[in-house]
Amino acid sequence: MLNNIWEKIDSEEDLTKEELCCLLSLEDPEQLELLYQKADKIRKKYVGDEVHLRGLIEFSNYCRNNCHYCGIRRDNKKIKRYRMEIDEILNTAILASHMGYKTVVLQSGEDMYYTTDKLVELIKLIKNNADVAITLSIGERSYDDYVRFFEAGADRYLMRFETSNPELYAKLHPDSSFENRMNILKWLKQIGYQTGSGIMIGLPGQSIEDLAQDILKFKELDLDMIGVGPYICHQDTPLAGNPNGTVEMTLKVIALTRIVTKNTHIPATTALATLRPADGREKALQAGANVIMPNVSPVKYREFYELYPNKICIRENAKQCNSCIKRRIFSIGRTISKGYGHSLKKKMDNAIAL
Repeated sequence: MLNNIWEKIDSEEDLTKEELCCLLSLEDPEQLELLYQKADKIRKKYVGDEVHLRGLIEFSNYCRNNCHYCGIRRDNKKIKRYRMEIDEILNTAILASHMGYKTVVLQSGEDMYYTTDKLVELIKLIKNNADVAITLSIGERSYDDYVRFFEAGADRYLMRFETSNPELYAKLHPDSSFENRMNILKWLKQIGYQTGSGIMIGLPGQSIEDLAQDILKFKELDLDMIGVGPYICHQDTPLAGNPNGTVEMTLKVIALTRIVTKNTHIPATTALATLRPADGREKALQAGANVIMPNVSPVKYREFYELYPNKICIRENAKQCNSCIKRRIFSIGRTISKGYGHSLKKKMDNAIAL
């Protein structure tokens, strides 16, 4: 069966759920290396050797939700909360632009302190003062809010669903529904956002079949960006005591996501690098990833944006992170993009139309 699957990958045929499960179950090092090589070949064909850098600004760790895996969940009283002011976020975005980043990612918990009007003002200020694309990652809002953010100049929206198993989703997310999350992803695409989503690998109760279904869901949603990172257990959550996800399974899902979705942007995540600091990002880039999101948040806030414990790079400033990331990218023979890194989906559609 495995030889047939390799042939299907080489001829770029669609893989079935059963075939994805087979590949997710691989443990032999030689077979895994072959999987990563095939994913890397498809990465090179569809998105090239350039790595896109996105400057991450974690501007608030307040959250109205109580997701069972998350360290900044509403009921975690041990964490020190913070909010960046609008001018502070703006200045951080300008700094990112001066350092050469062509995208900033504005990420927070679901913090309603930042009203629609405040966020519209912020988006316009960044667009007027920095030459960057803007990705928002601020959770569930109303359809009208998403329209206003887009009209103000936001280019992309990141809305992870973490698992496509509705029952598991419900167990992990007491404040939201899987159906609503799927509807929001459809709204975002309808409005015109370049739309990103993603999952965690190794969630308690998650099966290989769930992961295979997640990868097929990525293809169904036709996403512009897909984030795949390991679950890292936080001691101050209801899931305390559970094992972390593994580096190997995360790399397998990254590779299969590249093979199945072809030209999607896929980041090498900080969570993966936290589990494998020496070369986690490099391994992801060699298994199909093509994006890195260095942290540009002010150092004084970084330790408090604790989605999971022991996160790397919380003491380094933005310039130190930038130089470190560049060294890592160059060390594996890749180059750094000077463009905005917009979605490749439309280019591909145009090529097909021609």
